[in-house]
Amino acid sequence: MKLRRIETPEISHFAYLIADDGEAAIVDPRRDVEEYLSVARDLGVRIRYVIETHRQEDFVMGSAHLAARTGAEIVNGEHDLFGHGDRRLADGDELCLGSLRIRALHTPGHTPESMSYAVYAGAGSDEAWGVFTGDALFFGDTGRTDLPDADAARDNAALLYDMIHQKIAPLGDQALVLPAHGPGSVCGSGMAPLPSSTIGAERRYNVVFTCSRDEFAEKKGSERIPRPPYFRHMEKVNLDGGLPPAGHPDEVALLGVDELAERIEGAYCIDTRQPEAFAGGHVERAYSIWLGGLPVFGGWIAEPDTPLYLVGDRDADIATAFTHLSRIGIDGVRGALAGGFGSWRSSGRPLEFSGVITPRQLAERRDELPVLDVREPDEFASGHIPGARNVYVGHLEDQLDQLSLDRDEPVAVTCGVGHRAGVAVSILRRAGFTDVRNLLGGMKAWSALDLSTEEGDR
Repeated sequence: MKLRRIETPEISHFAYLIADDGEAAIVDPRRDVEEYLSVARDLGVRIRYVIETHRQEDFVMGSAHLAARTGAEIVNGEHDLFGHGDRRLADGDELCLGSLRIRALHTPGHTPESMSYAVYAGAGSDEAWGVFTGDALFFGDTGRTDLPDADAARDNAALLYDMIHQKIAPLGDQALVLPAHGPGSVCGSGMAPLPSSTIGAERRYNVVFTCSRDEFAEKKGSERIPRPPYFRHMEKVNLDGGLPPAGHPDEVALLGVDELAERIEGAYCIDTRQPEAFAGGHVERAYSIWLGGLPVFGGWIAEPDTPLYLVGDRDADIATAFTHLSRIGIDGVRGALAGGFGSWRSSGRPLEFSGVITPRQLAERRDELPVLDVREPDEFASGHIPGARNVYVGHLEDQLDQLSLDRDEPVAVTCGVGHRAGVAVSILRRAGFTDVRNLLGGMKAWSALDLSTEEGDR
């Protein structure tokens, strides 16, 4: 038996290749499938199955594309929310892969269709070697339970608790836990940064085992994790097993300064540099989304077909940016600035600026400078600058009129370390705020200096 975990760090996604006797299955592939094909070639195995644990919400699935490339069968559960499947497994059904047995377990709670797949090494083995848990069970936590219906999040959490205790826990302490996501995923919170785990290890520290059913339902069901708007698009395209990539990263047109300036009229320009670089000078009305933030925040800013133009540090960043956006179904990239921002700076064309401020400078001016905290509500409630207002960065454009902030007066913006605040700064500048300052280092730096904080939603 062979197992490879294939990671997509920017969305904290884990796909898996499992193989035996020359046959392989890929579990939960992303849209761009070349890496899976390469791993299979290196191992000398044929991809026979593409297995789906659930209809993913945070990225475009590569199931249909990979099946078309390899002739593999798509395997999933009987629930209608899976959409297409060549082989539909009911709870308890088994699939053979070489000498391995893969048993389907219906484990709803994160989503109604969610499946886990227990792996048994050997036809006669009754001891599970591992279990692909999708978003049901993570290292240290479980998947969020508000996606099907926010009002039913507590009931879904109770159901998820039952499924984990009744179907996954009995597989035994020795069984490896093989989740679809790690820390940083928008499909949950509180995941532990571990390279691997087992059911036995999870029993000792995972909240689904250390809490009672009622405690877990209350804790998990009351989470306030923002739901990105692109989740709805992912759910639709993934009904058919996802989409093949729309173009190749190397095909993005590199444009000169004059051509870019002409084309961005009526389109969106996204600057992928770090927020401090953006503050020092940027193309007018550009959004600031740092390169590593595109796989999440690109989907808060742009629709799937929004015309987009990219500005980065260097040409080499463009392929990465294109791939990040493609993985969440944002396919409107029309071009990028050749030579990076340096080309624009050297051209003499107009520049726009935004400000920065240090924690000590802000502490000295707290009475005169309003603070906007753009972290998630639970982050804000755990500790924030006294008097700060909270609007999650993803909702900021829609809630600007509710802020009651003077566009001609200065405002400081903070988040965890400054990246999300950079996105917010660009949104405020586009909305006409004239003096917006990113708190350098965010709340991490503020807390490191033992500056005052308060807890709660206000």
